[in-house]
Amino acid sequence: MTELDLVEVVPHRLHMLRFPIGQAYLWRDGADLTLIDAGHAGAADAIEGAIRSLGLLPERLERIVLTHCHRDHVGAAGELADRWGARVVAHRLDAPVIRGEEPVPEPVLQTWEVPLYAHGLTVPEAPPTRVDQEVEDGERLPFGDGAVIVHAPGHTPGSVAVHLPEHGVLFTGDCVAGVGRVMPGVFNVDRARAVASFRHLADLAPSMACFGHGDPLTSAAADTLRAAATAVATA
Repeated sequence: MTELDLVEVVPHRLHMLRFPIGQAYLWRDGADLTLIDAGHAGAADAIEGAIRSLGLLPERLERIVLTHCHRDHVGAAGELADRWGARVVAHRLDAPVIRGEEPVPEPVLQTWEVPLYAHGLTVPEAPPTRVDQEVEDGERLPFGDGAVIVHAPGHTPGSVAVHLPEHGVLFTGDCVAGVGRVMPGVFNVDRARAVASFRHLADLAPSMACFGHGDPLTSAAADTLRAAATAVATA
């Protein structure tokens, strides 16, 4: 059975689904549900159980927004979508990888990232997964009172963040990490672009930042992101 910790982030609105490696987020608009990322292959039962444990119905899962094409974010998306009819959403540049039409882009690893990357490969490989909607920078999705797709390339070419400006919430995917400290995510195909994307996301000044890895920032998020972006720029 897949290990999953269900963590309330915003009461009656937002929960984090934390796996041994990586995490996903469940956003609630009344009874309608949106997943930001979908954990690893084999996690569908655990995700469904988590939804039911909140007194919610998995058949109200409207969409699964994938922040990028990596196995710890895509793995269970196809199975969940097939079960409940949810639409799978991803950026145009990562969609062919998610569908299995193109290989996963190889990162340019820094020396200290090598052992971490090997550990990440213990996550089951994601099966080819359909993408129902390919999105671009600035597109809006009908949840969270107007969710905005923010193209944040560098981690992968089609990495995105999801911004809910009406709620001050930013889902960063792996463009930003919050493990130990706030910093650009690791395992990037283009670190310079990843750092530029990090600075762009910091400029959005969210009141809450939800990372692909690490605990969400629920206070002083804007100041923390700006300070971290400045530190990266001057390093």
